[in-house]
Amino acid sequence: MDRRIMTVEAARAGADLAAKLFRTPLDVETKASATDYVTEADIRAQLRIVERIADVYSGEAIIGEEGDRSKHLRSGETAWVIDPIDGTTNYVRGIPLWATSVAAIEGGEVVAAANYFPALDELYHAGTDGVTHDGDATRVSDTDSLETSVVAPTLRYGREHGEAYGSLLGVLSPAVGDVRRLGSAQMTLSLVAGGHLDAAVGVVASHPWDTTAGAHLIRQAGGRVTDLTGEPWTPQSDGLVASNGRIHDSLLDLV
Repeated sequence: MDRRIMTVEAARAGADLAAKLFRTPLDVETKASATDYVTEADIRAQLRIVERIADVYSGEAIIGEEGDRSKHLRSGETAWVIDPIDGTTNYVRGIPLWATSVAAIEGGEVVAAANYFPALDELYHAGTDGVTHDGDATRVSDTDSLETSVVAPTLRYGREHGEAYGSLLGVLSPAVGDVRRLGSAQMTLSLVAGGHLDAAVGVVASHPWDTTAGAHLIRQAGGRVTDLTGEPWTPQSDGLVASNGRIHDSLLDLV
């Protein structure tokens, strides 16, 4: 099976399970902080994704958020990067803004990505020849000024990163047209790829499962993704600026 097809099938397999448990009583635990949640839905959905991939690509590395799976992506590696529920706080609170994310990496290069939003029944999907949103080709926005742009702070901003988040809002709010925070990095990046947001900015370290699929979608949709210094973004980068490309340099000057 083609890796591009597998990203969709695996994402839908995990999402179907998570969707059945959405807004039902769940066992909820915390990890690194009081709002860094993990639920039985995360664990069971990830297992479903892993099983689906392993049926066809047995033995390949799988980088996943939950459990004892590998947490680090090595340079030049062939691997799958998965997040069963990106936006777990939203999920726990019954907010329908969460994603199931799968990215395929071959020889260190992302070759396919799928971000599926079960509660909205929307799919963003890319191989290496553009992006589709629910089967229709889509592109980044054509906004060319910060003053009219809608920009989203993204990546984890709990109390442990309150100062960084406050500083970022203080920089963005006077300069851009409007600010949105959705609580799901993969949803945020997908909306940049689809032209609904003009950019996303994260100033704290991320995990591969938070960003890999979404960054690939943006690049395939004609956008630009860098670290905070303007160098090409990789899953090992500490920060992220992802945009339609037109406002990218202006955002870098800000952050």
